[in-house]
Amino acid sequence: MKVTVEISLYPLHEQYESSVLAFIEKLRRHPEVVVETNGLSTQIFGEYDFVMKELLPLHIQEVFRKEKAVVVLKIVQGHLRYEE
Repeated sequence: MKVTVEISLYPLHEQYESSVLAFIEKLRRHPEVVVETNGLSTQIFGEYDFVMKELLPLHIQEVFRKEKAVVVLKIVQGHLRYEE
C-alpha cells in the first residue's frame, strides 16, 4: 500500500536549522522513497511498510537519541503528490 507522510521536525534548540537539514538529507538517501520539502514540512512518498516500519522509526529514534525535538506526522493512504 502506498502512503504519503508529511513530517515536521522541531529541534528544541537555537541551532535547529542544521538538525532539520541533516534529517532531510538522511531521508533522501533512501531510493525507496520520494522526498519533497517546502518551508513548513517534508513530504515522503513510498510503500507503507518501508516508511512506517523501517524509515521513520530509524531516523526519528536517531534524532531523539541526540537531542530534544518535537516530531509531527500526518499520514495518508495513497500518494498525494501534485505534479505541476
